[in-house]
Amino acid sequence: MTTTLLDPQFLRKLDSLGLQSRRLARAGLRGERRSRTLGRGVEFADYRSYQVGDDYRHIDWSIYSRLDRLFIKLFSEEEDINVHLFVDTSGSMGWGAPRKLDYAARIAAAVGYIGLVNLDRVGAVAYATRVQRQLPPQRGRGQIFRLFDFLEGLPAQTGGASSLQGAMWEYVHQTKRRGLMLILSDLLYPDGYEEGLKLARYHHFDPFVIHILSDDELMPAVRGDARLVDAETQQAVEVSVDGPALEAYARARDGFLGGLEEFCLRHQIDYVRATTTVPFEDLILRYLRLGGLVR
Repeated sequence: MTTTLLDPQFLRKLDSLGLQSRRLARAGLRGERRSRTLGRGVEFADYRSYQVGDDYRHIDWSIYSRLDRLFIKLFSEEEDINVHLFVDTSGSMGWGAPRKLDYAARIAAAVGYIGLVNLDRVGAVAYATRVQRQLPPQRGRGQIFRLFDFLEGLPAQTGGASSLQGAMWEYVHQTKRRGLMLILSDLLYPDGYEEGLKLARYHHFDPFVIHILSDDELMPAVRGDARLVDAETQQAVEVSVDGPALEAYARARDGFLGGLEEFCLRHQIDYVRATTTVPFEDLILRYLRLGGLVR
């Protein structure tokens, strides 16, 4: 499998992982994970690599005889977890080295891959002020190339302010299948993030926020007189960056981050923050496990 997003060696590490919806688990609802056992009303759907503890009755021995590797047959019912990858492509996501948008696309690719190999339904959305591009929910390993093609080279919006609320309103009213919604964004919206996240919860999605920032946004390197240009509106402002200005910036930054964490906690929204300098594999294999998204 060839992709510029994820290398094959890392993809193999993802084969043994699965996604979980903690809200569904807390509520005790069915459909969090599709059936993996034989029985009435189920049918063959796909394969995955054998994992310790799997039922030997579901091993495909004909594949083993050819490849000398153990694969499990997967059998599916209609119940599954629906995964919605909600990727912010607003102008501010084009900032940083690497770009926040490129980092977000890699996360979406990894999470989408995990979902597809486990027979979850996975769809993807690129949004700014509204939904810009959309990949309808798909299921099965054969859809991985379609997902990667959608995510590779997503352009950041040029001009115009972004709105999570506007894009979310459009999406929740056109999407029938509820489920896990992974929101990948810097959450820097002129009209705020609160109403957009509330819309997702009100319409029975299970939002999981991955807040992506660059180091320069947390600790600005600029000093002295400077002309700052808004990445979305292109409005410019002349500033003098000295000690008191940096202290005021730090207070505003801490207030924003603290308010966001408190909001997500109060509304039972899972939240993970990362900068683009966090090693990508650590984020997926460690921090998203700790955050409860990956198991």
